[in-house]
Amino acid sequence: MGSLETDSTDRPSAEFVYCNGAITEVLKYGSCTLQSRHETLILVIPGNPGVVGFYTTFMQTLHRAFNHHTPVWAVSHAGHCEPPDHMDMVEDSSLAAELDVFGINGQIEHKLAFLRKHVPRETRLILVGHSIGCYIILEMMKRDPELKVLKAVMLFPTIERMAQTPQGRVVTPVICQFRYMAYFPVFLLSLLPDPLKQSLVRLVLGGISSLDRAIIQPTVGLLSGDCAANAMYMGGQEMKKVLDRDNATIKKHLNKLIFYYGATDHWCPVEYYHDIKRDFPDGDFRLCENGFRHAFVLDAGAQVANMVVEWISQDLRT
Repeated sequence: MGSLETDSTDRPSAEFVYCNGAITEVLKYGSCTLQSRHETLILVIPGNPGVVGFYTTFMQTLHRAFNHHTPVWAVSHAGHCEPPDHMDMVEDSSLAAELDVFGINGQIEHKLAFLRKHVPRETRLILVGHSIGCYIILEMMKRDPELKVLKAVMLFPTIERMAQTPQGRVVTPVICQFRYMAYFPVFLLSLLPDPLKQSLVRLVLGGISSLDRAIIQPTVGLLSGDCAANAMYMGGQEMKKVLDRDNATIKKHLNKLIFYYGATDHWCPVEYYHDIKRDFPDGDFRLCENGFRHAFVLDAGAQVANMVVEWISQDLRT
């Protein structure tokens, strides 16, 4: 399925801001500023790479489903977007270095800083995380228990033992031990003109029959060099730091959490689903029955969004 057709009521706005010293892209459907203190915001926390453009169809579907009344925003990971010409990757290099803003802890603090600066404190939040975005959400709820979270939806959650997963065992040596060697081919790709990058992306993803065309341009942006390097740096820290599941935080917020696990997810094996379901029998844990891939935004953004709509509709009516 291709990307959704847009009309004047649900075209997104993309804003670039500095947050904790690093460039950040915010993709917004609906209100660009939140006026009412008690307004509800659906906020998407992406996986890695944390490119908000990957979630265009997913977000647009959510926005339409609620008749354009509920704003849907996504905040990129720090440094995972190509800066516009008038901005640099880093505004304050000393601050970015001090906070290690491109690392996993820095990315968590980056999201909390974004909320403090751009979202009124009393705003009710529905957080939607994908992959490592789920880990970030749990940490956000742990570090700032006063957040007004109505619901947190965890899509294909990588919240534990990442390096031990089938995909983790393959990726860990590359991004932890040979990361600088991996930078070189990315650097060469960054030198190519955009039309050629687009052709390469289409070629690489050509085997996906229902590829969402909306993800092609964001993928080209990722090949700018610095974005991909920042994503690999963050990924290396994920392998080292995402270890034991945070059972205390899950237990504390269990009634607000919905987990959706993939049936063939090599980043989060089915045994992880069975383990967490056994440990929290009263929790809301779902196993995919539709064959969606971990990177669902490639071809199933609308379908996954429609499921999320069903899960959170009651919360938006309260």
